[in-house]
Amino acid sequence: MSAGIVQSIHGLIVDVDFDSEMPTNYEMLFVDNLNSPLLVQRLEKGNRAVCLNVNADSKIQRGMRVNPSGKSLEIPVGDQLIGRVVDALCRPIDGQGGIDSDSMESRDIFALPPASKGYSADQGEILETGIKVIDFFTPFVKGRKIGIIGGAGVGKTVLIMELMHNVAKSGTGMSFFAGIGERIREGQELYETLKSSDLLNNTCMFFGQMDQNPVQRMLVGLSAVTLAEYFRDQQKKDILFFADNMYRYVQAHNEVSTIMNEIPSQGGYEPTIFSDVKAIEDRLSSTEEGSITSIQTIYVPADDLSDPAVQMIQHELDAVIVLSRTVAEQGIRPAVDLLRTNSSLLNPEIVGDRHYVLSLQVQALIQKYESLKGIIAIIGESELSAADRADYAKAKKLIQFFSQHVFVMEKQTGNKGEYFTREETLKGVEEIIV
Repeated sequence: MSAGIVQSIHGLIVDVDFDSEMPTNYEMLFVDNLNSPLLVQRLEKGNRAVCLNVNADSKIQRGMRVNPSGKSLEIPVGDQLIGRVVDALCRPIDGQGGIDSDSMESRDIFALPPASKGYSADQGEILETGIKVIDFFTPFVKGRKIGIIGGAGVGKTVLIMELMHNVAKSGTGMSFFAGIGERIREGQELYETLKSSDLLNNTCMFFGQMDQNPVQRMLVGLSAVTLAEYFRDQQKKDILFFADNMYRYVQAHNEVSTIMNEIPSQGGYEPTIFSDVKAIEDRLSSTEEGSITSIQTIYVPADDLSDPAVQMIQHELDAVIVLSRTVAEQGIRPAVDLLRTNSSLLNPEIVGDRHYVLSLQVQALIQKYESLKGIIAIIGESELSAADRADYAKAKKLIQFFSQHVFVMEKQTGNKGEYFTREETLKGVEEIIV
């Protein structure tokens, strides 16, 4: 294939003109001498390829020669990446030495998910988290997708760190963490937490943090999924896949769309938002070889749960844990909104009749509690009927019962972390409502 010539550069967009044979979409090109990678994002008339400057390399100049690779963006996959922290291109960023990528298999990060063979994850296998409010309202089922939704500062990252600590510590399968557009400090804290808990030897970590350009933040989730698919399919592992934050994944795509002058959709996001979300969500699936159970945080801009991006991601999930600023202000942690939190997996076929009936009773009490709060503010609790007072008291006890101390914040709070089995949680609920 013939080489191209850089014709124009504007921000992260590099236009490359070819004389004859054109590259394909998502093909990697490399600038002569610099060996700087460009990712073909769009092909235009006049033999022009519109490319993304993956490394935001400022040394690229007009007139430079560009060589096609004949390949899409591929990353090395294999055991060498276990316990390592890498970026979107699988380059180590943990200061622990290089990775011998030449001796490893490579995989295309844009590969389509395998064709469905009618396989579905085992609906009955529940993964215990040790967190009462989650095990009760949104049980984790192997091979399914769970979302943690909330605004800034309500505890999404702390909760996902606690889940990694508790679920990964069971030693079943492998853990993956994809840090997409979040704070560098949070990534460092997570790394130190996993290291101190001796969990790094069974974990792979990918980071495209908020200091990196939107191209890398857009790609890092796909790179993490690609490696997870390798361990699922080739080594038949069960995978726990943690993503923080899926809204930032959409936001990175939106930034790239903006600099490419694409017309936004009605909600203000990129016109390809549906396919962008599906590109990663459809690959977080189970096969006959192994399973991928994903836990994803979703930032809610301005605490607006009706935001189009939040709604788009939420439609892909089996369970949604909603974190509330109002609950957080009451000092309750995790700050879970018990009424908005929901799960399609909370049914008797999966959790059993006992758990299901208890969940209905608890939801009824919490709903009654919310309706009584307005009345109490006007006339006082003493004016309620005896039955209403009893139910109101039970609901208050339940709200406090579902609050607990977490292991990953022991140093900051001075409170020892707590772990509750699912049986202990059910017994505790029964003692309150009976």
